[in-house]
Amino acid sequence: MDAILEQVLAEVSACVRQVSAENLAEAVSLVESAPRIFVAGAGRSGLCMKAFGMRLMHLGKTTYVVGETTTPGIAASDLLVVGSGSGRTAGLLTSASQTGQQGAKILLFTTKADSPLGRLAHQRVIIPAPAYRADDVQRARSSAQPLGTLFEQALFILCDVLILGLMRRSGADSVQMAGRHANLE
Repeated sequence: MDAILEQVLAEVSACVRQVSAENLAEAVSLVESAPRIFVAGAGRSGLCMKAFGMRLMHLGKTTYVVGETTTPGIAASDLLVVGSGSGRTAGLLTSASQTGQQGAKILLFTTKADSPLGRLAHQRVIIPAPAYRADDVQRARSSAQPLGTLFEQALFILCDVLILGLMRRSGADSVQMAGRHANLE
């Protein structure tokens, strides 16, 4: 198991180190300036985006998860943050298209800049990992892990990096964030 752990850690480290620091800084600025943030993703990427939304709420940002019953309509000043390895998930494309029609901005985490979602996004953070639907040759070259696992791991880490960037820019700390943590558990 030690060898497997080392391989996974090496893959994740190599992957996130290749992500553009400039794109991450631009993503922080987009999130920071948005009055309301909507997060979306499907499957495991969706779970990463929900976790990101939770931390944004802990920071005091008004945040919604697309598809939840209490999520309002998006407006022109808002931001939609999408996690999609393939960049072509049908439901996410619908949400992104509607976002564009409302004049809101889209921040996309993906493996494919030129995907349909990539073409709709205002800002893209490209994660150099195989997507869920990658062919076996591409996956074998870049990850021993199944399906979109490396993308999802990198997505989770990069979203936490954005949170730390937002914390530093706003002066927020863990104590303040804990005050917004769920207490009905």
